[in-house]
Amino acid sequence: MSLRAAQKQMTYELFLAKALELFGTKGYAATTVDDIATAAGSTRTTFYLHFSSKAEVMSALLTKVDRILTAADDPTLTTVVASGSRALLRQWLDRKLSQWDEIKPYMTASYQAAHEPDVAATTEQWFESAVTDMTAGLDQAGRLDPQRRRIRCVLAFGQLEHMSRRYFSLGWRTPRQICLEELTDSWCHLLDVHED
Repeated sequence: MSLRAAQKQMTYELFLAKALELFGTKGYAATTVDDIATAAGSTRTTFYLHFSSKAEVMSALLTKVDRILTAADDPTLTTVVASGSRALLRQWLDRKLSQWDEIKPYMTASYQAAHEPDVAATTEQWFESAVTDMTAGLDQAGRLDPQRRRIRCVLAFGQLEHMSRRYFSLGWRTPRQICLEELTDSWCHLLDVHED
């Protein structure tokens, strides 16, 4: 990578970091492009060399969250669902819950930006991608009636998403371990997974 390319990447990452900080302190709606540029020690013109809008910054932050969440997925969600193993499902869910503190600032900002079409589309694509991966796992395993597989995956992943939103705003109202066990039980029921 050339020095110029490295500097460009560093500036891009700095804009993302400063935007995330500002979204956390001022809120998404109150943060302007000028605020982000100033916080990064840069200019509005330089900002627009990297991003077309504040919403594009938020979409880039969501891409980072996706990388954070999926980098730890070994085995993949599809493989975990296909396995029919309660232990693997519990391990996968435990890993997701462990990542919530790291992704909280990103997700809190994304909820504030949900009215932005690009952000809403990215969030929906994310949900659909997870449901598709889970459904592929059920397809591979041949569990459940094929017409019921997708809705079971929507319900299961919807529970995880709802729990994460509650956690981001309220913390653990019920102890984490109990939440994990109940969520695992629910996923096992919905995805037709039996004890190992």
